[in-house]
Amino acid sequence: MKDLVNNKIAFLLMSFLMILVGCQDDDAEFGDIIAPTSITISAEIVGVDANNPNGDGSGTVNFEVSSEGAITYRFDFGDGSDVVSAPLGKTSHRFSQTGLNTYSVTVMASGRAGITTTKSMNIDVFSSFEDVEAQDFLSGGPGNSKTWYWAADKPGNIGLGPNEVQAGGEHTWSNWFTAGPWWSDKLCMYDAEFVFTQSVDGKILTLEQLQEIAYTPGDYAGSIGVDGDTCHGIDVAPTLTGVKNVIFSPSSSIATEDGSNPEYRGTTMNISDGGFMCWYVGEERSGKIEIITITESTLFVRIEEGPRAWYCKFQTDNPND
Repeated sequence: MKDLVNNKIAFLLMSFLMILVGCQDDDAEFGDIIAPTSITISAEIVGVDANNPNGDGSGTVNFEVSSEGAITYRFDFGDGSDVVSAPLGKTSHRFSQTGLNTYSVTVMASGRAGITTTKSMNIDVFSSFEDVEAQDFLSGGPGNSKTWYWAADKPGNIGLGPNEVQAGGEHTWSNWFTAGPWWSDKLCMYDAEFVFTQSVDGKILTLEQLQEIAYTPGDYAGSIGVDGDTCHGIDVAPTLTGVKNVIFSPSSSIATEDGSNPEYRGTTMNISDGGFMCWYVGEERSGKIEIITITESTLFVRIEEGPRAWYCKFQTDNPND
């Protein structure tokens, strides 16, 4: 019996020593935790020449960053847009506030165990792109707010078509599906309301969705493992709530660039901080909304989702009244 007890003790001691050595090996493999150093940032403003020292008006800047000890990088462009990850340290960004503006761009360089070093630089960029009319239509003008709703009582309040170039121009309209008024599997989303507000000086446009409604179409819902063709809340779309900034940029979709549909306005709304207008196909895609047509009371837009493009209609009249 004594030998049996001694053998058990010896086994436990041996197991402990093996665990201890294993942990030490892991620490050795992980290496020293050192913050990234020697960060350098270079910025190339597109279109700079003797006559255009701050760019050609597109507002596009190509960034490249390097450092010692960084594994990945993130960029905060200082214009209210989303923080962008750039594992290789290279990214491009379009600054869309009109005129010549100074932006403080911050780079966050992350090393082992997530330890981060930051560095900032100021950059002067000229942008000539603006869509004052669209901004005023959405908000009611400087210092005002306007509420928008789904055009639930209108045909085509939701449509679906290809997002790959088609010979007959089918990629510019809802060739695959067009919903009728009060479409049965979309009733849950028709209560959504969207408030656009413009600052008094006209420089800032914001969006707030008043209800926690995120409609997820079937294919996208399946890719994230939730029920499709129904509404979800912040459990599925945590960036749903809050006031978001809206920045305009020139549209670059295939539907705009091929020019076969003259209705396309050529303006895209970029909603910050993961914001969107109820139709949810992921944070990155849902908040990039291309305006097809807009008036004081109607808004027709296009949202890309991989090989698919969704078409959504909104209006200022509440269809639930």
